[in-house]
Amino acid sequence: MMPNIRRGGAMGGLMVYLAGGGRSNEHEEQHLVAGDSAIMAQHGYSVLDRDSALLIARSLDAPRRAFEVDVLRTVKDSDPVTGEVTSKRVAGDVWHCSLSLRAEEGQLSDEKWGAIAEDFANRMGFTETSGKAPCRWVAVRHGLSTNGNDHVHIAVSLVREDGTKASTHNDFRKAQDVCRDLEREYGLELLESRSQGIGERGVKPAERERATRTHSVEVDAHKMERTVRAAATASVDEGEFVRRLRRGGVLIRPRYAAGRDDVVAGYSVAVRPRAGEKPIWYGGGRLARDLTLPRLREGWPDSPEGAQGAVDEWRATAKNPWQYRPVAPGREEMTPAPEMWQQYSDEIGQLRKQLRDVPVTDRATWAHVARETSGVFAAWSQRVEVTPGPLAQASRELARSAHLRAHQSRPKPVHLGSGANAAMILMQAAAVAGGQESMAQAIMLRQLGRMSVAILDMHTAVGDARRAEQVTAMMRNQFAAVSERLPAVPSTDAHPASRTQTTAVPDVMRRATEGLAAPGSGSPVPNTLHSSKPKTPATPRERDGRGRE
Repeated sequence: MMPNIRRGGAMGGLMVYLAGGGRSNEHEEQHLVAGDSAIMAQHGYSVLDRDSALLIARSLDAPRRAFEVDVLRTVKDSDPVTGEVTSKRVAGDVWHCSLSLRAEEGQLSDEKWGAIAEDFANRMGFTETSGKAPCRWVAVRHGLSTNGNDHVHIAVSLVREDGTKASTHNDFRKAQDVCRDLEREYGLELLESRSQGIGERGVKPAERERATRTHSVEVDAHKMERTVRAAATASVDEGEFVRRLRRGGVLIRPRYAAGRDDVVAGYSVAVRPRAGEKPIWYGGGRLARDLTLPRLREGWPDSPEGAQGAVDEWRATAKNPWQYRPVAPGREEMTPAPEMWQQYSDEIGQLRKQLRDVPVTDRATWAHVARETSGVFAAWSQRVEVTPGPLAQASRELARSAHLRAHQSRPKPVHLGSGANAAMILMQAAAVAGGQESMAQAIMLRQLGRMSVAILDMHTAVGDARRAEQVTAMMRNQFAAVSERLPAVPSTDAHPASRTQTTAVPDVMRRATEGLAAPGSGSPVPNTLHSSKPKTPATPRERDGRGRE
């Protein structure tokens, strides 16, 4: 169950919208399912219209008007050219939160939604159960969203019955925690990103609406995530990362540490807007937990020269994100030679071999591996997919294995190989005549498949059945779809595990499905990599006596 919170100052406007037809005329049978006892007694579960919506809004707003209380909130705006941020105070007495289920979860009854809304309002501190005067509130249900999600809207007046103001401090985090508890209590599907600390961010309704309005096949946040992920993986240092983002056609600007212009603490990116529109900026952490600047820096070497080069590039973007020109262009400007395909594919193979000695309990190292593998797929997608396809989907699925909480993360081991060159050549290589490029891509795909299987093995070994199932599904669907478009890899390939195979698919797919339940069987994924708990953390190679790749 996903909460989405907004603040405003027009209860009448909100209620008219909730009782109206919706932006795409998707609202139907608009009615209350829970709320203030007096309002429920008057309006019950009848279908709402504009007049009844305004009456409800007037009742909700009565304490604020009676006590003449102003509730203000701070909003920030930034100049699209200079990036200068300004603040202003506006009305903020209306608290609005939608609680939404995934489309696959189906629909709940009015009674169940009413009970959930009541418990949610209680635990958010808006009712008398808080020990304070209650706020007036209602929960409105008006059918499925345009994406098929069952949901309910909760509208709260932040002025309590005694004229005091309800606190909304840390309400976003509190709402997430409350929803996690309600999911368990009401038998709803647990949101994986919340229960396991996965840093995949939810899509807000406004983002979906913008994508629909501009006829985009995906929301801007997903496009930005893939662009940033590809650029970060293909870069060998922070300065190159900044330059690659510029080459990706996005706007980028730094966030400096307080009082400094030589210490960059974070960054934001935006799709170049249409004429007359303002850019919508996304911080790295808004895109994904592993794309914050501190997390990205853990994958690059730390040196005074590299740090200074990065600051120079960031300063150049800060002057004018619209017309940023690189200070020191680097390898992102070059075209890799065709003969480098084999070398860079071999580098992925060497990284895969190194993973034999990485304990499955070393989550930080495996997160780096998942991030780089995901980034290579993202870089490939950037080059060949006009619209998001199987490469983009594979990247997004593998990225979920890279999300850790900040305290679990640490710098990438210096001895561990890198996917930077593979991402670079997939992103920048010139076309090669005679089908040689397709064959080179097929060999690269096989190496990436083995990396994906290693990540699958890790999830299986630690008992993370759900993630193992998800990676397996990616291999059977997205990975197989890419494989079908590429030529068969000759059996003379140097890799021992491939000598009896004629294509990339059987080799990788056999490793991806071995020991797993058949699709749709409902059986859990067994841990086939060990028969008893080891005394010390075991590596995948130790858990698999054959030492297969």
